[in-house]
Amino acid sequence: MSLSLVQSRALLGLDAVKVTVEVHLANGLPSFTLVGLADVEVKEARERVRCAIQNSGLEFPTNKRITVNLAPADLPKDSGRLDLPIALGILAASGQIDGSAFHAFEFAGELSLSGALRPVRGALAMALALHKQLVVTSLVLPPDSAEEAALVPASQVYRANHLLDVVRQFSPNATALAALEASHCTVADWQRLSSLAPTKLQTYFDMADVKGQAGAKRALEIAATGGHSVLMSGPPGSGKSMLAQRFAGLLPEMQPDEALQAAAISSLCGRFGMEQWGVRPTRSPHHSASAVALVGGGSPPRPGEISLAHHGVLFLDELPEFPRSALEALREPLESGTITIARAAHRAEFPAQFQLIAAMNPCPCGYFGSAVQRCRCTPDQIQRYQGKLSGPLLDRIDLHIDVAALSPDQLLQTSAGESTHAIRKRCSEARTLAHQRQGKPNQLLAGQEIDAHSHLEPAAKQFLQSAAARLGWSARATHRTLKVARTIADLAGSTKTQLMHVAEAMQYRLKN
Repeated sequence: MSLSLVQSRALLGLDAVKVTVEVHLANGLPSFTLVGLADVEVKEARERVRCAIQNSGLEFPTNKRITVNLAPADLPKDSGRLDLPIALGILAASGQIDGSAFHAFEFAGELSLSGALRPVRGALAMALALHKQLVVTSLVLPPDSAEEAALVPASQVYRANHLLDVVRQFSPNATALAALEASHCTVADWQRLSSLAPTKLQTYFDMADVKGQAGAKRALEIAATGGHSVLMSGPPGSGKSMLAQRFAGLLPEMQPDEALQAAAISSLCGRFGMEQWGVRPTRSPHHSASAVALVGGGSPPRPGEISLAHHGVLFLDELPEFPRSALEALREPLESGTITIARAAHRAEFPAQFQLIAAMNPCPCGYFGSAVQRCRCTPDQIQRYQGKLSGPLLDRIDLHIDVAALSPDQLLQTSAGESTHAIRKRCSEARTLAHQRQGKPNQLLAGQEIDAHSHLEPAAKQFLQSAAARLGWSARATHRTLKVARTIADLAGSTKTQLMHVAEAMQYRLKN
């Protein structure tokens, strides 16, 4: 038969869109035409496929007019993931393998010139999308990519190291698929490893390394418990970066579905490794990062730093030094937990439920308000520097704390502080209370949920109303303070949000 159909998938955001590779061989002037809105990497597949087939000892139909259509035609296709299905389509159309058995399989893989299969990005994201869509199919993937996809529950994944591994199973005289499963494609061992991975000890920096800074540690403990965002301000060398780098260790252990989502996004960018499974990501982009680098973009859309920090931490050091457009792009994701990237032809939505930990100096020289060194900045310079952060952005940050510099005596004589393990235990216990009460962290409460679950005592309610009116807080600031107070009450093991809990929560927002 001169026509064959092979199924594959293209990634649009986190969605795995079905792609049918149609290959037709006809008499005429020899040519190899590839159509279907293919990117440069896909068009280059013509040469990779030709060499891979010939170097594998198979026959490439050099005397035929080859037409390959990638349907649907209006969907952009990128990367080398379609090399394997194109090669199989040509072999099936030329009668070298049996294409009638392809209907139960989907293929993806990049071919080397020798015919060996190379990993493709997004294998885990593709398998997870199929799992969510309840699509029952068998995936044939290269090494490493197959191990990624096997992490998804109930996935049927086969591993092939070479083009010939697949050809042998679909040759006209092949007897059973069991040989493929036993020799090349069994990944049950990786599934067992994935089930054990979240339970192994993960190495985080220890909070005991940070001496002093009891107030900052308390604020980070509150943030880890309730999922709140934090802005630390202080002179250079006061420990802001050390505190931020140790914050991820305070967060509770990732649940399997959280680990899958985080791994799928990392896989989409080709950065996933088994050693990352179950580890909360910490992303710390340089302050020269653009808005596209932070929130994502491109064509087709790719995830940015805020999506790579999903269920983890986004640390922005030297916050005022970031471009204004990049910081303003964070406003919607901080509120919604998702980012939607719209382009002329396509639209992609990525999850972005991250915890923002930001750090800044109080002025350009860094010593405004310091008792150790005198500030050299003029009032106008200080105002311009602090004015780089807009009111709407600051309004979305729950905890604002000052991190004062330690004197040499405090630094050298103070003993090691409380360990990450001890703080994390308290955070996990308090977060468990919140989940039992409302099924989510306090920061995710919205609308009527805040009133229903805050359990605010009358005296505390009156105090918060008076203070918010006097300080001119927005409705968002008032609600965020109430959610922080609810987290403080959880840490104290209190079923009611009391006056002292509200008073402490207000301290983290008074200066704004």
